[in-house]
Amino acid sequence: MAVNQNDLSIIVYAPALLDDDGRPLAIVHGMEGALPGLRLGWTLSNKEDFIALPHRDEWVATDRTDNGFPFLCNNDKDRPVTLFGLENPNGLAAGGPPHFEVHGALHLDGAGIAAAGDVLEAIAEGARAFWGHATPFNAGVEIAQQTSPTLEGPPCPPRGLPALKLPGEIRAPEIPHYLGWLNYWSAAAAEVIGFPDPARDAELLIRARRTASGGWVVQVTDAPLDLDIPAHLDALKRAYERFPQIGGRDSP
Repeated sequence: MAVNQNDLSIIVYAPALLDDDGRPLAIVHGMEGALPGLRLGWTLSNKEDFIALPHRDEWVATDRTDNGFPFLCNNDKDRPVTLFGLENPNGLAAGGPPHFEVHGALHLDGAGIAAAGDVLEAIAEGARAFWGHATPFNAGVEIAQQTSPTLEGPPCPPRGLPALKLPGEIRAPEIPHYLGWLNYWSAAAAEVIGFPDPARDAELLIRARRTASGGWVVQVTDAPLDLDIPAHLDALKRAYERFPQIGGRDSP
């Protein structure tokens, strides 16, 4: 299933998996528990036909495809929900080891939007992630341009958003590389960026909640982030101004 404009994309970044690591199953079960009625009991063939997985849990626990876990989905092509994990050979920070990424997607409808915070939290806590986000596809495309080099050299972000450093220039894996609509910050990530500060974070704290591990889910705008809406763009810019550590902008 290709990612499309009706998707809410979820990515979390975590330490690489170890042998007999229980995190993949925790992530799958957590996502199912966070979205009522969800069953990630299928995968797709090369022709994108559904393949039922009668022994799904065993498959997830033992198949280390790409040093992660294999592609899972529901069986609804009109409102797809997907999930997979892989090892990225690059570090999250300068000189860092490979890391584990989990990629999920929800349909950007009422049910998906309502469950998005719970789903992000479940995936991130299950992965023991450093940080992550959930962002509508269209906004995510533009946010990606904050780190993408141009033919002329450095990034040229759209809409006055700040240019962000590449992972190899960031000093610690706990530092988020960028912001999204819903942001997951582990306790360590929150500490390194200085969140929360009651005096400066009143706007964000209205839409933030603490997780069981001591991390945070922080929502930048009430509705899913749409950079064509001036108030949404302004809210995202204010968040970047508040946290110069994000994207490594506080380092020379």
